[in-house]
Parts: sequence; C-alpha cells; structure tokens
Amino acid sequence: MERREFITLLGGATAWQQGERMRRVGVLIGLTADDPELLTRIGALLQALQQMGWTDGGNIRIDYRWGSADAERIRKHAGELVALAPDVLLAAGTPIVSALQHVTRTVPIVFVGVADLVGGGLVASLASLGGNTTGFTVYEYAISGKWLELLKEVAPRIQRAAILRDSDTIAGGGQFGAIQSMAPTLGVEVSPVNVHDAEEIERAVTAFARSPNGGIIVTGSPLTTFHRNLIVTLAARQRLPAVYPYRFFVTGGGLISYGPDVSDQYRRAAGYIDRILKGEKPADLPVQAPTKYELVINLKTAKSVGLEVPPTLLARADEVIE
Repeated sequence: MERREFITLLGGATAWQQGERMRRVGVLIGLTADDPELLTRIGALLQALQQMGWTDGGNIRIDYRWGSADAERIRKHAGELVALAPDVLLAAGTPIVSALQHVTRTVPIVFVGVADLVGGGLVASLASLGGNTTGFTVYEYAISGKWLELLKEVAPRIQRAAILRDSDTIAGGGQFGAIQSMAPTLGVEVSPVNVHDAEEIERAVTAFARSPNGGIIVTGSPLTTFHRNLIVTLAARQRLPAVYPYRFFVTGGGLISYGPDVSDQYRRAAGYIDRILKGEKPADLPVQAPTKYELVINLKTAKSVGLEVPPTLLARADEVIE
C-alpha cells in the first residue's frame, strides 16, 4: 500500500472514530440569525473550539437557536435544545440562562454576558456554585457609573441623562442604581427609559430630546443590543451624545463605548466547553470576570452631534474610529 493511500485511510478511520464519539453542543443567543454581531460571536467561538481540536461536523455537532430577545421564543428554544440531549449548552445573557435552568438542572450550562448571577437567581453563591451552571460575567454594576462620567467628560454641558435599560431584569435595576448614585456628584439629573419595544424607545427618546442639555446612556441587556440600530439612529437624529456598553454600538455609528470585549467572552467560553466535554464539572469551574475593558470613540459621530472630543479622552481610548 502506498504511503499516501495509508495516510488517507488512516484519516478516514480517525474521522470514523470521531463520528462514533460525536459530542453535541447547544447554543442559544438572543439575537436574530442575520445579525452581523451574531456572526462575529459565533466565529470567535468556532475558531477557539477548532484550536482546541473540536470541529463542528467533525467530532462535535453544534445546534443553534436564536432568541431574538423574545421571552416566549427563548423558552421554546430552550426546551428544543435540551430535548436534543446535548453534552453542554452555551447561553448568552441572564434571561436565556434562566430559561435553560428552568428546563434542566443536569445538562452543563456555560454562560456569557451575565451581570448579576446571585441577584438574577442563577447561582446560590459565587463562593460555592454547585449545580450545572458556570461561565463569564460581563461587568460589575460599578462600571455603570463610569458611563455617566464619560458622558459628562465628552459633553460637559450635559445636565440630564436618559438611561435606557431593561426594567424586567435585575441587571437593569442594578445598572440604573449605580448611575443614579453617581449623578449628584456630576450634577446630572437621570431618568429611566424602558426598552421593551421599538415604539416605546422611539417615543421616550423623542420626548426626552425636546429639552436641552440632554444625553443618553445605554445599559447592557439583550434588549438594548437587539434594538441597537434604532437607538443609535435616534441619538444621531436628535443630536444626543450617547454612551454605550459595547464596542459594536460604536462601530455601528454610536459615539462612545466602554465595556468588555464580547467576542473574547465567547473565546473563553470555548475553553470551558472543551473542559466539560473532557469530563470536568461546571461546579468545579469558577465564574470569571472580564480581563479587560475597552474604550472606543467614533470621531465621525462626535462631529455630527457637534462635539469636540477632549484630547485627554482620546489619549485613553483603545480605539478611535475616524
């Protein structure tokens, strides 16, 4: 037998063996299937898994479901994924983790994009996780106060700030509370704006913009991410300075963002998926916080809303979009 034929045969045998041991991963994310940000996140996950020796369609099968920030759809998809008997589940955001936990307390769940684990009822204690859930938190509530500081720094005349948040989540209240506690020090009056649907957002932002010296802070949640194009468009239309929680708001036309690298969370989650597939238990894998926060500024947007970004702020930026 020729060496080349032997290698080909050996490769086929290896693929057959891997096929016999096919592992299954379920992924549930609250975005639409055609969202460019979704493709970026999944790309980061797949690349990291491949580097660890896992290939979708080779030795693992990945089943995807898209929640589209719709609670009923998320619950439906959570049930569908668990019914497929996966070896591990990847969940993005508190509502999705909660929906999966409602369906299963045995299938391992690795989460990304969760702010308040204990307050959200996802784990009993950070010191002793137990259960089937672990993963990567997205930020501490204290970062929300930083958003207000940045808004005041980039637009010193700001006296009022509309805080776009999801009032149905613990994180929505926690982030607003942190901003509210910082407001008197900075001389800014803050008011909450709920983000349940597009009509509510447009109505509230338009009404807020009728008075002068206002700005926007967009807190982190699946709903604000889902409605990000509308929010960025409204801020531009009303010439409102706005601070966002993630870089992809700013690459999409937003003014300034400060927060963790979301794609990095998916790369790190791949590491936990790998370890669980190799036999480790979620309870033995500690919850991890972000390792870096990035400041991103869009100078084109600043110009369009009539702002000159202070040089001291530009010097601190991790990325400047011109």
